[in-house]
Amino acid sequence: MKYLTTILAFVFLTSGVLFAQIEYKDQLVKRDGKVIKCKIKEIGDDEIKYLEEGISSDVVIGIDVSKVEKIIFANGTERKMDNAMSTYEDLSKQRKNDIKFNLFMPITGGYAFTYERSLKPARSLEFELGIISKSDNNEMEIPGAHGVFFKTGYKMMRSPDYYIRGMKYAHILKGGYVKPELAFTTFNYNRGNSYYDGSSESQTGTETKFAILINLGKQVIYTNSFALDFYIGAGYALGEVDPELNYYAFTSVSENTSFILTGGLRIGFLF
Repeated sequence: MKYLTTILAFVFLTSGVLFAQIEYKDQLVKRDGKVIKCKIKEIGDDEIKYLEEGISSDVVIGIDVSKVEKIIFANGTERKMDNAMSTYEDLSKQRKNDIKFNLFMPITGGYAFTYERSLKPARSLEFELGIISKSDNNEMEIPGAHGVFFKTGYKMMRSPDYYIRGMKYAHILKGGYVKPELAFTTFNYNRGNSYYDGSSESQTGTETKFAILINLGKQVIYTNSFALDFYIGAGYALGEVDPELNYYAFTSVSENTSFILTGGLRIGFLF
């Protein structure tokens, strides 16, 4: 029994010495700037394994190579890391805000600006402000209008059909999407009516409408700086819409219906 106790004590002390001899002098520098003091155990094509100071040496931690910028070893040697599975930029360095302008709306007499904010990969919020300022054109019987409209939507990017190891988002704001959207528009209009006898009259009024839409679109990002967003959508307004009026936030289809359409092409800049 005495010998067994001596052996157990020796093993315990020896393991303690070995544990104490582990030196956590390597540095793992992540792409977001965080530095981890550790002992590098293995560097693979996809993953780096290491022991972290303050955690039991029995626990080996793994980190994806794409998240690591470089390793600084205890002797001062540096090794920069490249992700062999992907050439895409790390999400932490991507710009998550986007200001966009509706390219063709000025033709109809309106101006629309959209702000998009990424919440997380494949999810973002959009807010759009529109200014309606169209001059009267009685000769063409096209009503002039002055007012504003607002739209807000929750954008959900399309998920891939399958996943492979190392797959990354090309950009956090890029991809095909579906976007439920709420719209509100209010404006005053002045419409000229011409008759066969040569007489004419001017008709004025105010339109205020709420609507719910579903949009399908795709957004392309260039060099983490420039965005191109095109979309189409459909939905319903609360109450019937007048097909002779341009509601700017959406387009009416026919008389005696509340069914509406929307669509557009936006260009934007990321920040």
